Amino acid sequence: MSFTVIKPGLLDTLQDTGRFGYGSVGINNGGAMDQYAARIANMLAGNNTQEAVIECHFPGPQLLFEQNALISITGADFQPMLNDEEIPLWRPIVVRRNTILHFNRLQSGARCYIAVHGGLNVQTWLNSYSTNLKAGAGGHDGRRLEKDDELTFKESQFYYAGLLREGRDHQVLRWRVDICQTYQYPNEFYITPGGEFNQLTDTAKEDLERNNFLIHPFSDRMGYRLKGVPLERNTTSESLSSAVSFGTLQLLPDGQLIVLMADHQTTGGYPRIGHVITAHLPKLAQLRPSDALHFKLISQARAEALLFTMQRELTIIQRSCHDHLNELVC
Repeated sequence: MSFTVIKPGLLDTLQDTGRFGYGSVGINNGGAMDQYAARIANMLAGNNTQEAVIECHFPGPQLLFEQNALISITGADFQPMLNDEEIPLWRPIVVRRNTILHFNRLQSGARCYIAVHGGLNVQTWLNSYSTNLKAGAGGHDGRRLEKDDELTFKESQFYYAGLLREGRDHQVLRWRVDICQTYQYPNEFYITPGGEFNQLTDTAKEDLERNNFLIHPFSDRMGYRLKGVPLERNTTSESLSSAVSFGTLQLLPDGQLIVLMADHQTTGGYPRIGHVITAHLPKLAQLRPSDALHFKLISQARAEALLFTMQRELTIIQRSCHDHLNELVC
């Protein structure tokens, strides 16, 4: 079972939840920018959350399904179409062979995720399917998807093709995931103080919460450069390189900020003045150049409480998707 890339998108790569345990040798975690959306894509398709998914940017790819498949699409809304009919996000969909998936228009968000039931049949590199473009490793030959690439699916335990109605090229299954809580207030981000937060002057601390910051066009999976009022430090001392993570806010010498994203370096010497909380990383991953961010400082305890809430929600979604699929195919 497989599909073929008829036309590649702007940047289509295979990703999963990341590559962990190699930071000490300079290899970052990588993985999907919006791991919440990537996880739910797998849940809706009946997979475990570690399976590889396709991360797409707009313009998205055109994919020809050469066999029947059960898929889901989550994250950004690029108006997905199967042949000539628009299909919904955050729902499981059975696709008939010889159907073409393509994306018509950018509606919202920056990255969408395509999961296929059973998972994609690719090899892991350092225990992860994620593509590391700088190393040229992981994913599909360590690179973005290109025209005529063929990706095969793993074996399925379900006969989902029987759900297709005669004459239809796809069938949207009846359940969906409600994600409004995770992506509400898309420009407001809670942060916790970083190790060098107190290097900011009192005025800079106020400016950090009082002003909006815009995402610079020179932003990518490694980090978002932000443009806003310059923030001043109360010291001119240099910092030793220290560990950084997805969501770390670094202060550049010109007073501007950069927020590190999925492909961030493992250490950095710029002052770490804050960290975007993990529960807000999904909506951070869906911002585009020129979008605004507004920061609000919260306590570590509140950040942990919001993360636990998200994890409970994901557990409920996974159980619900599993039960729905079992009821349908048994």
